[in-house]
Amino acid sequence: QVQLVESGGGLVQAGGSLRLSCAASGRAFSRYYVMGWFRQAPGKERETVAVISGSGDSTSYEDSVKGRFTISRDNAKNTVYLQMNSLKAEDTAVYYCATTRSMGWATRPYEYAYWGQGTQVTVSS
Repeated sequence: QVQLVESGGGLVQAGGSLRLSCAASGRAFSRYYVMGWFRQAPGKERETVAVISGSGDSTSYEDSVKGRFTISRDNAKNTVYLQMNSLKAEDTAVYYCATTRSMGWATRPYEYAYWGQGTQVTVSS
């Protein structure tokens, strides 16, 4: 059973930065699987924020976070990160990390089988 545990959320002022971490366990060879960060604000659907390939060579970002957020991973530590800079009030949401059940590129939430419990990010304006 794959387990994902997020950390690093909190309250920050607009323009500030946060780094989220997601530690994965329960599955060997994590470097073969895509991992992603997603977010869900109250009353809104869950949306993809950023996705990274198993090797870390390929990434994809939602348009509103391009140039501000950076996804990375350390396969030796089974951990994926989301560095968030120049935060805006509209970035406020619960942030989730997730990974797929099978190998292959995936960018949409329904393609992900394993999810963390989420971490709250609140940006005050």
